[in-house]
Amino acid sequence: MTRIILSLMVLMASLNAAEIYATFSIEAKKSANLAFYSSGIVNKVFVDVSSRVKKGQKLVELQNDDLKASLQIAKASLKDAEVTLKYAKKDYERQLLIKDLIDEAKFDKYLLTYEKAKVAIVRAEANLAYQQSLLDRTLIKAPFDGVIFEKSVEVGDVVSGMMLRTVFKIQSQIDRKLILEFDQKYWKKVRIGNSVKYTVNGDKKVYTGKISKVYPYANSENRKIKAEVKVKNFIVGLFGDGYILVPDDK
Repeated sequence: MTRIILSLMVLMASLNAAEIYATFSIEAKKSANLAFYSSGIVNKVFVDVSSRVKKGQKLVELQNDDLKASLQIAKASLKDAEVTLKYAKKDYERQLLIKDLIDEAKFDKYLLTYEKAKVAIVRAEANLAYQQSLLDRTLIKAPFDGVIFEKSVEVGDVVSGMMLRTVFKIQSQIDRKLILEFDQKYWKKVRIGNSVKYTVNGDKKVYTGKISKVYPYANSENRKIKAEVKVKNFIVGLFGDGYILVPDDK
């Protein structure tokens, strides 16, 4: 009984709605072209076309043994600076307790050593961060959970800073969006939340969805306005058409 009532409500809403024709193409909700911004020779490729990846997962790596060594040296330097600071602070605090009993110049030496140790920590931390950033440039990681749909790199390829190119293309795994286009004369009628019924080319099934975004401009060349509908599982690049249901002015 409940289903019958709901069906009747949907039917009545449709009868009281005007239909605005729209065409659409299907895009991934998220997509990105990934490229190195460092030069080098490709050392490892961890994924292939159709690989499903998690955010932060390594995709490809340049030869970077020298940078890894530099990073280890930077970590050791920071550790050394931390030890120096630890004992410089102890010396300073001991002298602070007897400050009034010792020569002022002697106390200042302990204070200077302590302050220099703190500066050395800042310098060591900055160097570590810099070495880490250089190493990170030799890696490409997935920016979000997704699937690789194009790959143009192999082990041994040379990546040049003068000719940086896309090596992977990634898109969200199942989340998609319809990019609707409708006549600009309906700009006052179409709103977020409007229902859409549509068919995808090659599929006779009629789908339904709701507008999640309306673009705030009209294309001056074709006099169309765009809107989005969130969907799932369709192949990116497909197209179709349908109708946006809006309240009937009558």
